Amino acid sequence: MNRPEFLVIRMFVAALAFAAVAEAAPAMKTDSTTAAPAPPALAVQQVRVPLPGLRDDVAMVLVGAALIGLAAAVRRAA
Repeated sequence: MNRPEFLVIRMFVAALAFAAVAEAAPAMKTDSTTAAPAPPALAVQQVRVPLPGLRDDVAMVLVGAALIGLAAAVRRAA
């Protein structure tokens, strides 16, 4: 059980756990006397531009047909 691979894995997991605790430590402090600043408001305008090309459903049908053809070719070759 004390192989070098396990030691490396244990050290990696310990480092991840330490990093997670260190990252969460500032978030654990709750100071109710100061109010958190409000996030800034952003105004985003959506513009839909019709792009030339295939629609998503047509592209998915073509990819599906290609995968079925590839599977049939692999099955015939085996």
